[in-house]
Amino acid sequence: MPSPILLRVEGLTTVFDVGGRTVPVVRGISFLIRAAETLALVGESGSGKSVTALSLLRLLRPPGRITAGSVHWRARDMASLDDAALQRIRGGEIGLVPQDPATALNPVFTVGDQIVETMLAHKAATPRAVHGRMLELLDTVRIPQPAQRARDYPHQLSGGLRQRVMIALGLAGDPALLIADEPTTGLDAPTQTRIVDLLRDLVERRGLALLIISHDLDVVASCADQVAVMYAGEIVEQGPATPVLDAPAHPYTRGLLASVPGAEPGTALPTIDGVPPAPGVRAPGCAFAPRCPERFDPCERLAPTAWPRALGVTALCHLYDPAAAPPPSAGRPDAKVR
Repeated sequence: MPSPILLRVEGLTTVFDVGGRTVPVVRGISFLIRAAETLALVGESGSGKSVTALSLLRLLRPPGRITAGSVHWRARDMASLDDAALQRIRGGEIGLVPQDPATALNPVFTVGDQIVETMLAHKAATPRAVHGRMLELLDTVRIPQPAQRARDYPHQLSGGLRQRVMIALGLAGDPALLIADEPTTGLDAPTQTRIVDLLRDLVERRGLALLIISHDLDVVASCADQVAVMYAGEIVEQGPATPVLDAPAHPYTRGLLASVPGAEPGTALPTIDGVPPAPGVRAPGCAFAPRCPERFDPCERLAPTAWPRALGVTALCHLYDPAAAPPPSAGRPDAKVR
């Protein structure tokens, strides 16, 4: 039986008002996250992933604003909640691990004091018990010598330890969902592996739901149950992680996977030709069409529809439109997912 739905996003559209123009950054995206499930939001830089995270928590500030769609947390419409109710959810029911812990952590307070303050703000521990709970949390995120490290300031910690502190802060309010925005960026490979192992362990041991935002498909493959691939503010493919990553349907997803390092030394790494469109710049048809090696007649004229594929995968692509007739070179896979 499926786990209960914690977060449901339907038709979310976020824009920025810049220079007298309204610039769409997130375009009508929909997804859901169930309890104890990991959803990975994947795509190149600038695809709208981080803006999506801020939109979910209604943390956008002008010139950003949500213009359409809904976000429901445990069946409550986030747009209908007052500031006090939103504050209880942010950090309490939904934890956030923002990008770049070097700037997210307050440099003038010890890491222990920052965790204590967060716990007290969300009433996750009593004043009498909060110090012990803080040390337990540092131990949970595998920080060695937690009592000593709690007295350190952020600049005294390595990048990997600062990231663990950020995860501890995200967990300080005892949330049901943790949003981790690029949690491995800027870390060396062994440290990345340890951070991903930690997140996976938290999901398994605490029954935590996780939304991980990443451009690193190796990270995604190692921890995600569901994957949503974003391009130019849209979700172009989504579904269970195994079929999306093993047999991607959308040409963009295939390009991302082909460009992951891992070939024999000296082998040229495939790339996706061209660059993503600038925010607010949109051709009439498919946003990916100018870069797509499989484009055909309707791609540059008509916006595509999300078509269902096998195993619960959907792809926003004309290749799967039964009424379209791609040329033989495009090779639409009618019998099975690629």
